[in-house]
This record gives sequence, structure tokens and C-alpha cells, in this order.
Amino acid sequence: MAGKRKTPSTDNRMQWYRADLHMHTPASIDYKDKEAHFLDILRRAEYRGIDIIAFTDHNTVNGYAAMIREVERLTFLEEMGRALPEETRLLLEYQRLLDKVLVLPGFEFTATFGFHVLGIFAPSTPIRTIEHILLSLNVPNGVLESGDAAAGSTADVLDAYRLIHEAGGIVIAAHINAAHGVMMRGMNFGGQTRIAYTQDRHLHALELTDLQHKGRGSTQRFFDGTKPEYPRRMHLIQGSDAHSLDSFVEGKNTRFGIGERVTEMSLMERSFEAIRDLFNSTDFSRTRPYHPERSAFDYIQAAREEGDNLVQSFHEVFTGNTEQITQVITDVCAFANTNGGTIYIGVSPEKDKITLGITNVADAIVGLQEAVARMITPTLDVEIDSQETQGKLIVRILVPFGEDRPYAMNNNLIYVRDERESALALRDEIVNLVKQGLLFEQADTTPYARFDDDDDDIFSDEDGEGGIQPPRAGVEIVDTEERNNDRYFTMRDLRNGNIVKNVTMSSARRLWHYAIKQYESNPIKANKVQWYGDVGLWRRYEKGGDVRYDLVQRDGTKLRIYYGVTENGMEGDWEAFIPDEETPS
Repeated sequence: MAGKRKTPSTDNRMQWYRADLHMHTPASIDYKDKEAHFLDILRRAEYRGIDIIAFTDHNTVNGYAAMIREVERLTFLEEMGRALPEETRLLLEYQRLLDKVLVLPGFEFTATFGFHVLGIFAPSTPIRTIEHILLSLNVPNGVLESGDAAAGSTADVLDAYRLIHEAGGIVIAAHINAAHGVMMRGMNFGGQTRIAYTQDRHLHALELTDLQHKGRGSTQRFFDGTKPEYPRRMHLIQGSDAHSLDSFVEGKNTRFGIGERVTEMSLMERSFEAIRDLFNSTDFSRTRPYHPERSAFDYIQAAREEGDNLVQSFHEVFTGNTEQITQVITDVCAFANTNGGTIYIGVSPEKDKITLGITNVADAIVGLQEAVARMITPTLDVEIDSQETQGKLIVRILVPFGEDRPYAMNNNLIYVRDERESALALRDEIVNLVKQGLLFEQADTTPYARFDDDDDDIFSDEDGEGGIQPPRAGVEIVDTEERNNDRYFTMRDLRNGNIVKNVTMSSARRLWHYAIKQYESNPIKANKVQWYGDVGLWRRYEKGGDVRYDLVQRDGTKLRIYYGVTENGMEGDWEAFIPDEETPS
């Protein structure tokens, strides 16, 4: 029986539901069990404890439409007193199963380049409306009838996102790291296009096939908000992509059956609207991969394993005194001016330490809400709630990506997030924040675009579409100047594209200070660099538990040096310098 599992949240109405939002029916031309009945699909979902499913046939909504027509026909016959005993039995079985399993209409659209996009809609959406969307996306009538994945020349991925979203649907990029996914490796298109396909403002979620995998090779590491070129943290799900009732082997791969790879979602109710609200929220703890043979995913413990970083911070001890509140609000301000983030209060970032918790959670939440309202300018809407971990209650603050930036604490202190720390913004960073705030006022500007210096844009489309891209982490010294016997540096922060001028050794932050010190005391010797084509490794070292790299790139006759690069910023040719995961650094 499809169970309803309570969330650790203090809101007793929130419950965990199992959802498989990507499955096919015999309406897809490549469905394996062609003789399967819709009741067979519903029974498999019930058997595997699935609460919500979506019929997402290739470029058609015929599967869902056929099931609805059959139910309507049986209902009409029953109401007219003309139903045969077998028809009455079928109707009762439909009613029993549809009461247990919510079925959502949708499709898997094939965009240009063969990329797949899921569009999922409320059950109240007219079938004709969904078909009109497919026709607007240039799906031929023949394909609309046949359910063929090879739809020919259709519409661009971004156009599909927009049309589905504007029609009230949920937009999910399908199996992004596998065949026909927008992150599939080997496709000959540039980085800026790939970023747009996974960060677009019309996109609700990304479907991964390796959601339960950890480590450098996992796809989810791109979308946790710490990657500079992917600043928008994304909701991540998994689905079965079932083309049969049960799993089967196809070549070297195992194809999942109905409900054999699903996502658990914490929802106020079992409905399309509740799922859409979840995907529109900044609460990323309300989805988790489900596996019947494993314990429930503990997202707070997973956060502790990552520790303090660009998008999360921890405050282990909290009694509510002025100093502690100021430390928390400093992080709120910094996250709002950077990529948004989550603050955990009452728990240590060290995963093996005992959680202290907070004695009076209700008072702590009220006090923090008042502090945010009083100390942050302009007004910032944050979500503050309590969560349970290791038998203790803690407080969690969800800080959005702020659009009305710059945000200030106590009217004049502007903070930004600098890796594991919140730091006062420098003059040029404040200028960039003001520019961003002005751009956000434009109606069609996404809050997740990159904002790079107009004078020297290393993240331009030209860099993204060809040549060797610089790393997406670390810092580069682009200029030096002597004034009054002092040396001033111009720094390019590769994590966000900002160029900051007039940095001195005494004013530099930790990473910048390290770069300046290395620049002056340990100059690059080209013949000592470990080269791999036109990119090279100068130094590998460990800092704060992370392995970092000083990297070199040949740019014509000059060498560009990137200091303190972390592995999450090393892609393409730069990955040659990352040891295998089994090899000690």
C-alpha cells in the first residue's frame, strides 16, 4: 500500500510521498510491453509503493488520454446502468488504484540536438491544451500520434522550457547526464549553451541518473550552488524512465521498470500544485532519492559532510546573545549578495561531533526573524524553521538569491560569501552588486546570469564556445602598479568573474593574500611547469582539508597563472591534473 511518511519538520501536515515523474506507456513507440494495460501500470506503481506517477510518452499525450477516455467510458456505462459485470469490475479497480496513485499527464519532448525535456501538468489541464503545446513546439502530427522519440526538427530547448512553463506545467530536463540529456558529454556545443540549458529561469528541476552517487564524477556536484558558472542551485530528482512494467537488460545497460528508481518528496498534500510549489521553493531538503533497501537520506548529515562552503554555514552554539545573532545575520547578508544559501544553527559542521541543538527553538526562530527584519536592508524574505537531527532540534535559515542587491547589515555593512567565510565587500565588489541590482529590474533578466567585468570578460561567449577556458575557481593577478612605494594588484576572482582593483598585501583576503605572496616569492618558471598541451600544473597543496592547485596557461607569448584553484573549478583539459579518486593526493 502506498504509505505516507512523516517528515522531521515540525509541521505535522508535511508528509513524504514517493514519486516517479518519468515513465512511458504503450503510447510510446519504443515501449517494450506493448500488450500491457493501463491497470497493469497502476498495479505496478501500487505494488512498489509509489504515490505519484506521470505518464511522459515521447512527443505525445496519447497514453494518458487513452486511460482517461477508458475511465470516462466505463463511468458513463455504469451511470447509465449499461455496464457489463466485467466493465463494472474494471471501473472499480480503476477507482481503487487512482485513489492510491495520483497520475499526472505529461510528455517527453525531443528538442533540437535530440535533447529530452519533460513537461508535466495538472490533471485538470485539458488534453487539447497539452497537445497544442506539442504542436507549438513543431512536433509533426504523425509523431504526435505515434509517440516516436525521433521527432525530427522541432524547437530549441529554451523555447520548450518557456512554453511549458507559461502553460502552467512543471519543466524538467530529462536524464541530463545520459543519452539525450542536456549535460551529455561529447556534444559539440559551448559551455555557455550548456549553462543556459541547466540554469534557465523557466526550468523547475533536473533529472539525474546518478543522484545516489557521490564523489567527483557525480553530476549533482554541478548544481549545489558552489560552482561559479552554475550559481543557481537546482532541485534534483530521479525517475525510472520506464519503458516496461519491470526492468530488463538492453545491451550493457539495465532499463528500470515502473517505480524502480524514484524520488521521495515532502509535500503538504499529494497534488500537482504541491509538487510545483516544492520546485519553486528554496528548500532543497524536501527531495531525496529513494531506495527500498537503504535508510532514508539524511540531508543535514550530508550537509555536515560538505561543511561550510559558498552556500551553507554552521553555527554550533546559539543562546541568542547579541554577538551570536550578529554572526548569523552576517551570513544572511553574505548569502543574499552571493548565491543564496542555508544556515544551520545548533549543529557543528564536523560530521562526527554530537549535535548540541537549541533549547528553545520557538524563541530562537522569533528572535532571528526579528533580527533579519531589523538588521538587513532592503527587506529580505528568508524562511526560518526547525529541523531534527540526531534527536535534537536545530534551526535552519533558507536565504534566497537576492535580487534587490546590494543588501546591507545595519545599513552600511555589505558582506559577500568568500568560500567558507562571509567577508566585507570591497569597493569594486559593491559596484558589481549595484550593477546586478539594476539589471534585475529589467523584466526578462534571470537572477542567475553571470556578471563579469565589461573591460576584460574571461567568461564571454567566445571563451565558452571555443578554446581552453580558464578554471572556474581560484584567482588571477592581472595587473600590478607601484604608487608611493606601495604595490597595488588587480585581481580577477575566477569564482565569480569579478575584477577588483587596488588590492594590497595587507588588504587582501586569504586566497588573494596567498596569490600575492606566491606571485612575489615563488615566480613561475616555465621549464619547471608540468605541461599538458597549453595548460600546466605549477603547485599542488592542501588548505583547510581541500586540495588546491596553482595552474598555468599559455596565452600567446604570455603565461596566465591561476592560484588556489579547487577541483570543482577544473574541467576539460584541467582535469588532467586531478589524481584518480583512488590515488592519494
